[in-house]
Amino acid sequence: MSRGPAILSVATAVPPHRIAQEEAKEFARALFSSSHRDIERLLPLFDNARVEGRNFCVPREWFEKDHPFPEKNALYEGWALELSEKAARRALGRAGVGPEEVEAVFLVSTTGLSTPSLDSRLIFRLGLPPHVRRVPLWGLGCAGGAAGLALAADYARPGRTVLLVAVELCGLTFVRGDLSKSNLVATSLFADGAAAALLGEGEGPEVIGGHSTTWPGTEDVMGWEVVEEGLKVRFARSVPRLVEERMARSVEAACRACGLEAGELRHHLLHPGGAKVLAAYERALEASPGDIERSLGVLREFGNMSSATVLFVLERFLEGYPAGSGEPGIISALGPGFAAEHALFRC
Repeated sequence: MSRGPAILSVATAVPPHRIAQEEAKEFARALFSSSHRDIERLLPLFDNARVEGRNFCVPREWFEKDHPFPEKNALYEGWALELSEKAARRALGRAGVGPEEVEAVFLVSTTGLSTPSLDSRLIFRLGLPPHVRRVPLWGLGCAGGAAGLALAADYARPGRTVLLVAVELCGLTFVRGDLSKSNLVATSLFADGAAAALLGEGEGPEVIGGHSTTWPGTEDVMGWEVVEEGLKVRFARSVPRLVEERMARSVEAACRACGLEAGELRHHLLHPGGAKVLAAYERALEASPGDIERSLGVLREFGNMSSATVLFVLERFLEGYPAGSGEPGIISALGPGFAAEHALFRC
């Protein structure tokens, strides 16, 4: 039986404006105190988020004013393209693959709009062939990194070299007039960043399959509400509970589809949607402390960058994974739908 596509490399990029969590907390105190008389009771969520700092494509002063959606989206198009190029060039360099060898580009993003899609411009900035296959993926949210990896691997299976890029500018979706608790939580957690992965024939973990689970009646758990100011965040407090109640069965189904048992998994690469979500993962999946700490490390340093975040976790895993051991693992993330996305691999 022929070997499946390998993850040849992963690389990441973040924008230049760094905001410490304490600074974000003070910003939230000033903004949300008028609508939440109990703001001091709510602010500890910034400490409990386990985030130390985050990167954004705009400085803190930008968040202190209202901005129309066209302005936000223009920033999205420019910065998303710049960060995508930076992460992709790093991934190509690490794998020792030339741009002319890439046969398909999968580009994942949910935090802005672009038509033509960003990949159409990225291929020429990178020097990829003009006939490269383009597959833009929009609307998967935080699940997009895991879903994109599995889909890119499917296309790479006949021996093709495929570039996956996930780029999110969550900060640009900030709606200053939204004083809801959902937006307060988002202000404590979300950030900007990009990641790229190269898949094909060569050395690296073998992707053995992907799996999706979309649960009925959960479409209101997470997503966007389109308002005049742009994309307004919506998510329910029930996410950690849903992880505990449903994630184990989804992982079991994913393993069975790939000829494995969940108990055989030795590595869980989990999207750090938040500290409570990771704690729920740990209980539901019996993930090892090392797996949880790896995801927490990304959360501490970068926050939640939506689809790109789990690829930051994968990048750290590749720095010291047991190459050639054959140990199975899973890359998992949750997103709008409400849905779980998985990519399974062997070391």
